Amino acid sequence: MSDFPDVQLHIVTGKGGTGKSTIAASLALALASRGKTVLLCEVEGRQGIAQMFDVPPLPYEERLVARATEHGHGNVYALAIDAEAALLEYLAMYYRLGRAGKALDRFGVIDFATTIAPGVRDVLLTGKVYEAAQRNSRNKNARRYDAIVLDAPPTGRIAQFLNVNNELAGLAKVGPIKSQADTVTTLLRSPRTAVHLATVLEEMPVQETVDAVAELRAANLPVGGVIVNLVRPQDLGEEARATLLAGTVDQTALAKALTASGIDASPALVQSLVAEGRDHAERRRLEDSQRALVEQIGIPTYELAKLAGGVDLGGLYELAESLCEQGLA
Repeated sequence: MSDFPDVQLHIVTGKGGTGKSTIAASLALALASRGKTVLLCEVEGRQGIAQMFDVPPLPYEERLVARATEHGHGNVYALAIDAEAALLEYLAMYYRLGRAGKALDRFGVIDFATTIAPGVRDVLLTGKVYEAAQRNSRNKNARRYDAIVLDAPPTGRIAQFLNVNNELAGLAKVGPIKSQADTVTTLLRSPRTAVHLATVLEEMPVQETVDAVAELRAANLPVGGVIVNLVRPQDLGEEARATLLAGTVDQTALAKALTASGIDASPALVQSLVAEGRDHAERRRLEDSQRALVEQIGIPTYELAKLAGGVDLGGLYELAESLCEQGLA
């Protein structure tokens, strides 16, 4: 059972290095494994989705990148949203500026407009997501999605990116762009949306997560869950950990145990093992303190293990299964 049964738009953000794109892709697969048709979107122009799913670079159109058949028959489609292409589409849809819009692009007008007005760029990027979420039977030949996962900008910019109405306040008080911002904002602040935050158990990412949650709440944007990524295995029991941290390891007994196992237990090897064990114990102590801070945020928390072989397509499916088991999808 999903913790977010009424959510259609899942937005994933996180500090750089926390694996937010990996989490977004895994979440899309998890939702598809429930039999849903899912659209996975990226807006940062890095073609990260194509790399993760080992497909050619994505054009500005929706492409099938994965099928999930273990629990259902859902599919994952992907879209790399480009602000300039979104503006051309917008001009064609609402102003019927087909060739004229392309001419503006050739003269660099579109790039100029989106550069001097970043709020307009964000409206265009989120507007495309809104269009995908609002499709219904009246949209001819348009694929309808049960769920949309947005690989969004990092936590340092997420509130600004999603709070498109405020960003446009000094630029467009009326007109079609303002109207689009209003409709997008309605979706982003509705129960159909959840903003999930990726982090790792380190001080800076956790603090940035705490700050981002506060900013999202201040902007009336719906916070989803925190996904703690790259969690290391817990190889030490409480007693062994306490002994290592206290520096009271019986090195003589350790050497005898190693020798009994057929290992040449030189003093240098024993000292090296004790030092590594202490480092691991200190790391666990830090992780536990950061985990406590994450729990204090007071929202659902999920953990994903650090995969020994790194993240390939098989790893994405493994992480997706874990998200299903924990109830995020």
